[in-house]
Amino acid sequence: MDKRNKYYWLLVVLLLGGCSVIGAIQFEDLYGKVAVRQRTVDVLPPGAIDYWREVKPILERRCVVCHGCYDAPCQLKMSSIEGIDRGASKAKVYHSTRLQAEPTTRLFKDAHTTGEWREKGFYSVLNERAETVEANREAGLMYRMLALKEQNPLPKVKQLGASFDLSLKREQSCVKDENFNQFAREHPLWGMPYALPGLAQAEQDVIKQWLEQGALYTARPPLLPSTIERIQYWEAFLNGDALKQQLSSRYLYEHLYFAHLYFPDLFPGLLPNLLPGLERRQFFTLVRSATPPGEPVQLIATRRPYDDPGVERVYYRIQPVLSTIVTKTHMPYRLDEQRMQRWQTLFVDAPFEVSQLPSYEVQYASNPFVTFDEIPVHSRYQFLLDEAQFTIMAFIKGTVCRGQIALSVIQDNFWVFFVQPDPERLEVFEDFMAQREESLELPASSGDIFRPLKHWKTYKNQQQKFMEDQGQYLADHLAADDISLNLIWDGDGRNNNAALTIFRHVDSATVEKGLIGQVPKTAWVLDYGLLERIHYLLVAGYDVFGNGGHQLFTRLYMDFLRMEAEAKFLQLLPPVARAREREFWYQGVDADEIKRYLTLPAFEKKSVPAIAYQSGDEKRELFGMLAQRLNKVLPTKHQMSSLRSAATRGQLARLLTLKGKAVTFMPEIAFVKIESNEGDEYLTLVANRAYSSMTSMIKEQKNRLPDEDTLSVVPGFIGAYPNAFYQLEEAQLANFVDAISGIETESDYGQLLDAYGVRRTDADFWVKSDAFHRAYRQRYPLSSGVLDFNRLDNR
Repeated sequence: MDKRNKYYWLLVVLLLGGCSVIGAIQFEDLYGKVAVRQRTVDVLPPGAIDYWREVKPILERRCVVCHGCYDAPCQLKMSSIEGIDRGASKAKVYHSTRLQAEPTTRLFKDAHTTGEWREKGFYSVLNERAETVEANREAGLMYRMLALKEQNPLPKVKQLGASFDLSLKREQSCVKDENFNQFAREHPLWGMPYALPGLAQAEQDVIKQWLEQGALYTARPPLLPSTIERIQYWEAFLNGDALKQQLSSRYLYEHLYFAHLYFPDLFPGLLPNLLPGLERRQFFTLVRSATPPGEPVQLIATRRPYDDPGVERVYYRIQPVLSTIVTKTHMPYRLDEQRMQRWQTLFVDAPFEVSQLPSYEVQYASNPFVTFDEIPVHSRYQFLLDEAQFTIMAFIKGTVCRGQIALSVIQDNFWVFFVQPDPERLEVFEDFMAQREESLELPASSGDIFRPLKHWKTYKNQQQKFMEDQGQYLADHLAADDISLNLIWDGDGRNNNAALTIFRHVDSATVEKGLIGQVPKTAWVLDYGLLERIHYLLVAGYDVFGNGGHQLFTRLYMDFLRMEAEAKFLQLLPPVARAREREFWYQGVDADEIKRYLTLPAFEKKSVPAIAYQSGDEKRELFGMLAQRLNKVLPTKHQMSSLRSAATRGQLARLLTLKGKAVTFMPEIAFVKIESNEGDEYLTLVANRAYSSMTSMIKEQKNRLPDEDTLSVVPGFIGAYPNAFYQLEEAQLANFVDAISGIETESDYGQLLDAYGVRRTDADFWVKSDAFHRAYRQRYPLSSGVLDFNRLDNR
């Protein structure tokens, strides 16, 4: 660049910056300076719009579908009035290449007033200038965005043009009030809701009128006496003075801090003769506090749940969840008398003594095998198994809204089983781990990681040695015929968490109870050690605000844990089948590498499964035997047998045989509504992408085997991020199945949408998508939440 061009561009930058400053000054002259406004009132003025009764339900249906979690554009979380008042920020939560960890910006934790959020760089989307109707309109981003969509409706086209960037990594336009006119000139079609139809006029009028009135709202109503009594009951249990009670409560907290706790006898959706509704449900969260029960909660907000609390005594308190429940982070956990008695047995009455509470120094606190060594391993493992779906779901939903770093390491569809919680076997494990406590360092002990490959080599060698030592220890302490079907937990004949199905949808995933869909390529068998390490790697120890090295290394370490879980499943197969499956699961991977992390050398030499195989397809046969063993506890709500009509089942079964090209054009998740005079049926189509192996995050697409893709048909709703909606009449089902089966090009898929799809550009999109939301809530009053529309296709 010559000097003239250099000076030219410098002048342009200065002029643009100057124009921005001038625009801000002019805006200030018109509407006044920015000042945090108090919007809470004791009583609404006459004629005022009621936020709780009129506004909040609209926002939940129209705004929270995209603005409900960390991945909300510009961090604008509209799932609570506090999130709306907090406003937006240009800082990115998801940033895989940042060199240093970002300051945490967790709503309700890292700041507690609007003024504190302003100090952290958040700016208002509501008017904070002069208190006039005009200023409430012109200086309020939320109002301006809604008005922009009203003035420039979505184009009447099937597919939106290139001016709409719908990628998850798109550049965000976090515009402020003084720059909005320029934004509107450059992007007139980018009003809210973004890339979706505008609100119905009645909804639009309610929101605009509320904003014009200053976005006032009354305080939340206090908790009911019955609810307060229940909270006090549980807080008394969690805050016993005995050292064993304090240690047990610390263990419970570090595994439940992200849970949505509920009291079933006070839960409207589970009571008879009451219609389920999101606004009527109440969930709670477990927090650490510097104050004991009976006093106002003084929240201890640390980056990780095991970080030093900075107080002499930690108290565990229960607070209401204040945000709208969204499916992608919703993990309900029951608290009732049965749970109380169970924990009493596992932790309080269990025969163990605690002489001294463990340290909060990170190298110890991040390692549960050290921190909780004095709690019997059987108690810890049984606690995790009791709600195994919740335990596994935590690493998918726990502390993040996107799981790509962790989820890029797992297959698209697999089944999960658990090792029987046999006391003798657990004693063998505890003895083995006790000898390795000092050498088994977990990644969670590291903060920012600046040389991830160096760390990876360290853990690579550690994991290889761990597998060798584990194989030798098992060979020395377990009988040669110890591997049998009895090794697998059967749910004690009553717990339906005994087997799980996991579906991955690129950067999100779903965990469901039971064995759902076709026979998968791979499977896991998890024991206590693996469950605990996965939890402290991907949940308790994972920092969504962490630097790129931390996030990359988390993925690399999860690779080892996945291989270990797969190796345990392979132990159930005879040696020849074991080798054949390893090669199939890890196509293109060096054979020596496979042996290092997928084998227990010494144990495999002497162990022969005590399982009578009759066919040459031992894996399929094993799955059948496991299904038979667990048959008593396997749920059926997502099985094809739950569909009402045999004719419907027959037609949909044809989709289960699809493989290859037709499936590659299908979205990750599609919700289907089949209209019938006998009652509508809802189901989910899940595309399972095939890979030669999952050992490389960078080469994931190079490892794709599109000819092996399959389609699962799941009655009910699966997933939090639908990519497509289809609706059809029962009489059209055969043609619908034919249309999917015949897809060979993107144009063919477009014709499928023309006939049955509800595109994001559909003028009736909100009415049609509302029907899916209603059916979802009615069928799952406990586990449902607001679905996320950030991944809706534009096809």
